[in-house]
Amino acid sequence: MSSVLPPNPFQTLRFGFSPCPNDTYIFHALLHGLVAAPAALRPHMADVEELNSLAQKGQLEVTKLSLGAVAEVMDNYALLSSGAALGWGCGPLVVARKGMSPEEWKNVTVAVPGLLTTANLLLTLHGGFQGARQEMLFSDVMPAVARGEADMGLVIHEGRFTYEKLGLTKILDLGQWWESEFHLPLPLGAIAVRRDVPLALARRVQGAITASLAHANAHPDASHEYIRSHAQEMDANVTRAHIKTFVTDFSLDLGAAGRSAIEHLVQRAAKLAGKNLPVEGLFLR
Repeated sequence: MSSVLPPNPFQTLRFGFSPCPNDTYIFHALLHGLVAAPAALRPHMADVEELNSLAQKGQLEVTKLSLGAVAEVMDNYALLSSGAALGWGCGPLVVARKGMSPEEWKNVTVAVPGLLTTANLLLTLHGGFQGARQEMLFSDVMPAVARGEADMGLVIHEGRFTYEKLGLTKILDLGQWWESEFHLPLPLGAIAVRRDVPLALARRVQGAITASLAHANAHPDASHEYIRSHAQEMDANVTRAHIKTFVTDFSLDLGAAGRSAIEHLVQRAAKLAGKNLPVEGLFLR
């Protein structure tokens, strides 16, 4: 009998995250050896909609996900309690070149930053926007609206701080709508681990992300150049506002309130897709 052990497929973990300041802030220490890594990490930095698509194919062992995509991948991925973008006052915005009444919203064309994004899910759940949706990269949404190529745009990430520079007007804050409708913090994105990753390793990944964010909070200037090198918006004030808005106490640990908010949103997404939540639950146990 051979004594050679089979190769361990999880010695290296493909790790997907976005170039947005909240992600680069959270993961800087982990990716730069400032906290212990659970395994060798192979970073894959990409727009969140690309990460959503890769998760649909199961190509990443660990990845950032839009909550809008979770219903599509929840049988193959479990959510971690650390690294999430979830909070109050952080919702996507609907913008246009001029103000419009709710009656005018119904049939307009809306540029959206991906059909699997949480922003697009919220637009659907709101129910007031029933016209065509033009899918494009998030950074192309506001310019497309400013040029008149779409009636409205669904704005995420840094766009909530910069849309006025393009002469655009806020039509609706979907975060405010969610909070007033459901009295819950708004979950936008979370970190997911593929369910075939061994449980002990998955828990170490979760702990490493917590440690990475704790390091960032203790040394907030250490990641400045890394964040700046990948940010869409170069204004330091915008970057600081972005991190303050999207990195919250829920990012360290979802806790009961964060888990409840995520379950509420994903249940609604699953209902739209005609699916049930997995019997093992949404979260890593």
